[in-house]
Amino acid sequence: MLGFLFKNLRFLTVTGDYVCMVWYVIVATIKHPPQWKLIQDQLYNVGVLSLPVVAMTGFSTGLVLAAQSFFQLADKGLAGATGLMVGKAMITELGPVLTAFMITGRVGAAMCAELGTMRVTEQIDALETMAVNPRAYLVAPRFLAGIIMMPLLTVFSMIMGIFGGYLIAVYFFKMAPANYFDPMPTYITLFDLTTGIVKSLIFGVIIVTVSCYKGMITKGGAEGVGKSTTNSVVICYTFILITNFFITLGLNILNDMIG
Repeated sequence: MLGFLFKNLRFLTVTGDYVCMVWYVIVATIKHPPQWKLIQDQLYNVGVLSLPVVAMTGFSTGLVLAAQSFFQLADKGLAGATGLMVGKAMITELGPVLTAFMITGRVGAAMCAELGTMRVTEQIDALETMAVNPRAYLVAPRFLAGIIMMPLLTVFSMIMGIFGGYLIAVYFFKMAPANYFDPMPTYITLFDLTTGIVKSLIFGVIIVTVSCYKGMITKGGAEGVGKSTTNSVVICYTFILITNFFITLGLNILNDMIG
């Protein structure tokens, strides 16, 4: 019984500490934006260096989506909906989620490991002794880079997925290019694109803040860094999947109420 209460108390303490860190980073970012050089380095690390893996993920997903859609629809006389299914899925669901997964694995894990190493080697303590707030100096530039680059990377993934679907539909299944693209302007709306962008923004916040928080509280030397990095990736994946459901539900209910 006492162990159960202790675990719940620790969960509440960690959650409160995480929320406080996120709030402080947001306030510090607005009141005292980080130096452009720090932001620029993180933009390059989060965005430019992630382009190959995001392109490969989006492109291969588009190939599979188009192939599966065509095989399922062709015998029913609905092969012309292949492009629509690829575009709809990439824009509303697979683009944001798969991009978030790739960024978690490539960027989030690296952020956690970097900050965790700085914590266990007392570099963060050294910053504090020099009156430098590590959350404003280390976390805020990463936070800004995450919320700026995640939507851009997500849109890039959407485009690559639709392009991959186009290639296999037109050059392998011999669909007319017009049949692939014509349904999209009619059935893919601004709301669909807004849904994907909103998801990418929230996923970016989750990835950066969770990874940085786990890195900042790392203990136990090299072993602790490894555990923190693994935990941060698992937590990010879990939060992305859970929040994806609630964002989809909430935005669609809101859209129905407005419409």
